[in-house]
Amino acid sequence: MTKVYCYDRCSTCKKALAWLDLHGIEYEKIDIKGDHPSEKTLRALHEKSGLPLKKFFNTSGMLYREMELSAKLSSMSEDEQFKLLSSDGMLVKRPLLVTDTAVCTGFKEGEWKAALKV
Repeated sequence: MTKVYCYDRCSTCKKALAWLDLHGIEYEKIDIKGDHPSEKTLRALHEKSGLPLKKFFNTSGMLYREMELSAKLSSMSEDEQFKLLSSDGMLVKRPLLVTDTAVCTGFKEGEWKAALKV
């Protein structure tokens, strides 16, 4: 089953869910703030995605800016970054699309088409 971690007040998440609905794709919607991915889940998603870990951070989010993470991430170990990401769903880039074979951070239609084979 396709899973989408999203935040109800995020306009990009709304756009992504509308796109999934338009294409008739069934998915499980998960509230990234209330039910954010665990450290173990994030590690597995990161490995499956092949993306740099920084791509999993919501770099435009208020919490990211308040914590001044742009200046801190490069000096943090991967373990520290995973612990931080798993501590608050608002730090995770959204929407986060998870299929059996792919993981996409953010909504880029071309990437989602490829991941979902649409």
